[in-house]
Amino acid sequence: MNNQPPAVINVNFPKPPLRIIAAVAVVFLLLILFWTSYYTVPAESEGVVLRFGKFLTTVEPGLHFKIPLGVDEVSVLPTRRQLKLEFGFYTYGYTNPDQPAQQQLEEKSMVTGDLNAALVEWVVQYRIDDPKEYLFDVRNPGQTLRDLSEAAMREVIGDRTVDEVITIGRQDIEISALSRMQELAKRYKLGVRVDQVQLKNVNPPREVQASFNEVNKAQQDRENAINIANGDYNEAVPRARGQADQTIRGAEGYRFKRVNEAEGDVASFNAMLGQYIKAPEITRTRLYLETMGDVLPLMGPKIIIDDSMKQLLPILPLTLKPEAK
Repeated sequence: MNNQPPAVINVNFPKPPLRIIAAVAVVFLLLILFWTSYYTVPAESEGVVLRFGKFLTTVEPGLHFKIPLGVDEVSVLPTRRQLKLEFGFYTYGYTNPDQPAQQQLEEKSMVTGDLNAALVEWVVQYRIDDPKEYLFDVRNPGQTLRDLSEAAMREVIGDRTVDEVITIGRQDIEISALSRMQELAKRYKLGVRVDQVQLKNVNPPREVQASFNEVNKAQQDRENAINIANGDYNEAVPRARGQADQTIRGAEGYRFKRVNEAEGDVASFNAMLGQYIKAPEITRTRLYLETMGDVLPLMGPKIIIDDSMKQLLPILPLTLKPEAK
């Protein structure tokens, strides 16, 4: 067994010339300068240029150049795209860095004005309106926006009853929360514009979910019964009014007919009275004969007798007139 140490062989490589080292350093420096002297702003964003950490200007989308080696720094903000914050839930695959994936239960647990609990989920849609304010006036504008949005929503929910929050007051809550968030964002100079607040799922706590469902079902049944009653009312009342109007018009027509007939009779009587006053005997005789002419044809065959006569003689073949039959 050989216990001798291995032999050490010294190999002396030739050192590269200093010119090659300097050339490599210059090329590497030029690559760094070239690589840090341009930047690209996406179509839906704006670039905020900082020179020695101080705001310089904002640039539009496209290819731009800057002073390299860290003199100019560029922050790209999606100012032309609507951003979204979700509260009480989150969508998988979100791109907003201010959207956390924790604390959903704490965010959506709220107390209403009548001291009831509710689970409120909502969405805030906003845009970066002023890049300079967004970067420099507030240390963490995204988290600040989340905090003031949650505070505004809790303030609005705390002024309403649980029935308003769950059923009839959703639109009013959205409008009030939007106005409050816009006011706070402007006051804190966040550089954002809140465009919309939308309530998603609003439910009571799981422990009382069944009771609330029964209450909602009872309210829906009541509304359904009211709608059916209103439908019957809207059907029966116009029909009754139409029948009443028809009866009234029939009565008015009958009244006009009787009045006109009475006025005609009065005019005829007045005309006969005038003739009677002028010639009473002649008028009386004429009226008597006209009356007998209307009455006698209705009496059938007639026989005229006299007390002094011993024998009945048919005098005239008086029969019914054809028009009187």
